[in-house]
Amino acid sequence: MSASPPITRSTRIPAGENAAYGPVGRSAWLDVDWRANQRWVHVDGDAVNVIELGEGPPVVFVHGLSGSWPNWLEQLPVLAAEHRVVAIDLPGFGSSPMPAGEISISGYARLLDRLLGQLGIDAAALVGNSMGGFIAAELAIAFPQRVERLVLISAAGISTHGDPRTKRAIPSLRRAERILAATGAWVASKSDTVARRARLREATLNIVVRHPSRLPAALAAEQLRGAGKPGFLMALEAILGYDVRERLPEIVCPTLIVWGDGDRLINVRDADVFAELIPDSRKVIFEDTGHMAMLERPAAFNALLKDFLAE
Repeated sequence: MSASPPITRSTRIPAGENAAYGPVGRSAWLDVDWRANQRWVHVDGDAVNVIELGEGPPVVFVHGLSGSWPNWLEQLPVLAAEHRVVAIDLPGFGSSPMPAGEISISGYARLLDRLLGQLGIDAAALVGNSMGGFIAAELAIAFPQRVERLVLISAAGISTHGDPRTKRAIPSLRRAERILAATGAWVASKSDTVARRARLREATLNIVVRHPSRLPAALAAEQLRGAGKPGFLMALEAILGYDVRERLPEIVCPTLIVWGDGDRLINVRDADVFAELIPDSRKVIFEDTGHMAMLERPAAFNALLKDFLAE
């Protein structure tokens, strides 16, 4: 892929040759020994699963609700050529156990601040998807010295605050929590089988990506492996109950806002609000793309990210 187009205040990237859907060729992550790049870091009594590789200016990746560190498989080895890249499983997700206290957006931001301190990272570029974008924005507000650059991919925090339909569903979700957890755990345990079958892959991933059948089965399986984790419901309530809108103008670092125009989870209109409220921000919209632009348009997204980090 050629270099990404210059980033203006508002840019649209059409689907096509320069923004292919899904990986093109063999992905670099398939050749990484991830176990050799994994470690546990204990932060205020919470065990955090940390993936780290590469050297150079640090870039920290934060996954979204129901996500885990493999959400960034298409970015980590590519960015590690020039950067120290860090991806984590937030407590309650992926391999990280539930936190000792309640889950909250501000609590996750405090955890990130302390985690970066323990990793010897004074400041970093933060890249977050969905809930991870919300947490990264909160970190940039509450601990501005930690965040040199900010990338928000389909970030929660605007229309998700107090969303009435989701709030009405919470009691039902609580009652069905064990069933939902068991279903998610089954999907995770059968992730390779589910991912190999086009119809099952479509059924399990179509809410987060625009074209599940066009993603490689191996990449889809790694996303499904993170399903059914105990932090989901508490984190969902944390997203619904936390209002960040009025504080977004406090973000002082350069910010890149990335969205898919076909996002079924968080409407692309939220990108306009983030761009309006964050002073030094730019907005990029990928056409025919869902909630996870970094997986759906990886080559174009990586070129965009590298250019932004190099400025």
